Amino acid sequence: MTTSTSQTADTTTVRVTAVEEKAAVRRRARRRGLAPGKRLPASRIIGPALFFALWAAASAAGQLDPAAIPAPWTVLRTAGRLWTAGTLPTDVLTSLERAAYGFALGLTAGVVLALAAGLSRIGEALIDGTVQLNRAIPTLGLIPLFILWLGIGETFKIAIIAIVVYIPIYLNLHAALSGIDHRYVELAEVQGLSRLQFIRQIVIPGALPGFFVGLRLGVTGSWLSLVVLEQINATSGLGYMMFQAQNYGQSDVILVGLLIYGVFGLASDSAVRLVERRVLSWRRTLSS
Repeated sequence: MTTSTSQTADTTTVRVTAVEEKAAVRRRARRRGLAPGKRLPASRIIGPALFFALWAAASAAGQLDPAAIPAPWTVLRTAGRLWTAGTLPTDVLTSLERAAYGFALGLTAGVVLALAAGLSRIGEALIDGTVQLNRAIPTLGLIPLFILWLGIGETFKIAIIAIVVYIPIYLNLHAALSGIDHRYVELAEVQGLSRLQFIRQIVIPGALPGFFVGLRLGVTGSWLSLVVLEQINATSGLGYMMFQAQNYGQSDVILVGLLIYGVFGLASDSAVRLVERRVLSWRRTLSS
């Protein structure tokens, strides 16, 4: 009798466990239904690929004026011709060098200023207002003044790129630092952490998401400013190539420059996203 009762109890327990597991599966399925779903492979290329497909279809159907918007294959032939002639590699390397120098200076300035303003009330009083004033001034409007100060060579171009880069990095990193919960500060004080330990264990992990947002904006800003700056007293660079093509009505050359800028911008943004996913792999977000 006791054995039969025990078997019945075990069977009941198994059934209850099975029901609970099914209910848990259903709850997880409902929760997953609210999420965007699994990441599509090569999802960042789908949009550009669709754009080029529509461009090619419209060109093949004769819906676009070849003089204003050449077909994709015409642009590719022009890029191949410029590359073979040796002018395009020189222009690309010059643009990359300018963008790299300006980005490095802007990144350094943005991080240093944000840390000084975010971790010190005195630093915030001295720095934040000045940066906000700088942000309110159109950066490209500073070009005439910087030409008077630094000359019309490479220095002023790099300085303008650095300003365009450091502002979004500073704003996002400073906002992330200011948004760290004060309870973590109290916890660090209770645990007896030193200033360096507090920065390494609490400040840096808490501020990294905001930093990467600013970094992506800074990378994009370096390319956006470069296309304007390379049309001012330049003898090489993608912007110079496009400016010369405008004078001769070469729309295919202009599109070559724009496409290269776009590829560089997409590639650099994707690289920052990749680093962000690796560094912040501990986070569980909608994009995970």
